[in-house]
Amino acid sequence: MKKILGWLHLWLGILSGMVVLIVALTGSLLVFEEELEHTFHSSFFYVAAPGNIPRLPLDQLVTIVKAQYDGYKTANLKIEPESDRSVIFLLQKSKTNQLYVAVNPYTGHIIEALPASKRFFTIVLHLHRYLCMGAVGKVITGISCSIFAFLILSGLILWWPKRNNRKQRFRVKWNASFKRLNWDLHAVFGFYIHLVLLVISLTGLVWSYQWVNGLLFYTFNGTFKVEKVTAPSSIAQQGSGYFEKVFRATNETLPYKGPVTITYGNDSLAIAAFKDNIAAETANTYDFLYFEAGTGRLLKTRLHKDESAGMKARRLVYPIHTGSIYGWPTKIIALISTLVAASLPVTGVFIYLGRKKKKPVAVRKKRVLA
Repeated sequence: MKKILGWLHLWLGILSGMVVLIVALTGSLLVFEEELEHTFHSSFFYVAAPGNIPRLPLDQLVTIVKAQYDGYKTANLKIEPESDRSVIFLLQKSKTNQLYVAVNPYTGHIIEALPASKRFFTIVLHLHRYLCMGAVGKVITGISCSIFAFLILSGLILWWPKRNNRKQRFRVKWNASFKRLNWDLHAVFGFYIHLVLLVISLTGLVWSYQWVNGLLFYTFNGTFKVEKVTAPSSIAQQGSGYFEKVFRATNETLPYKGPVTITYGNDSLAIAAFKDNIAAETANTYDFLYFEAGTGRLLKTRLHKDESAGMKARRLVYPIHTGSIYGWPTKIIALISTLVAASLPVTGVFIYLGRKKKKPVAVRKKRVLA
């Protein structure tokens, strides 16, 4: 059984190794996406808070952006709770033509407009999910992710020590030969983070396959019906000055601290305002409110506490996958694990090459004995 598993582990690892390397390295960057982006592109996200001067009404900022980028349809705008943050607009003409616009909320000055296709982490994400190859890349990463889950389990079985050599399977022998050191780096490090990598790979399958997403809802809701967060139908009414009203009503209804995102642009749907509860026990905890366009009248409330068990579980998939579920501690664990995952194809290739070089020697010995 171990010989069969060893053969499958070897060749499936070779088959998926390059994809695993790319997905793991891009994944390690995405773990700290927000922190890295805010550090290296801080001018886009931060402004000088001018003392007691209040920020401009959101409706005025919306008017400025619409006038500047005529032809673009506004998808959403995000308002952070801190006073030194810019307001970020997402504009789009199509799914492939999107624009991020940062606006100073105190002056109305447009700080910068950044095409989504040129944003560094948009490129990283496309490489991570699609290998920058669209639907074909999604199929490849999905298959490779499935293979990787098998490699983790088969690797654990191959690693499993016998009673007389358990100690050496739990530590790296740093002063050993390159061949032994390489094997330890592959097997021992792989063992210590195998549970984390298994969870990351299995949660990744939720985006790759609809049936996995459906299975998640079936597990918690008893039905394969996938729930989606959609705004209710609402015919836009004539009116103005309602964006500021929506924002204030959202903060009054949901008084905890957190960024508010307002989505609009579809005249047949209500305006959706959702707030991230950054004080919640786990990340990705949102409450949704829906308002009538033109009047800002509250139409519907969708709170996280009232969601089904399936939807709550689905909301946890992203923070579990990225390691953000409990903040910095789990992010660091995810970062270390993804870097180790990126090293596994490399150390695995060296193990294969070491065995390949060994075979001709064994063959020559047999011939001499014959």
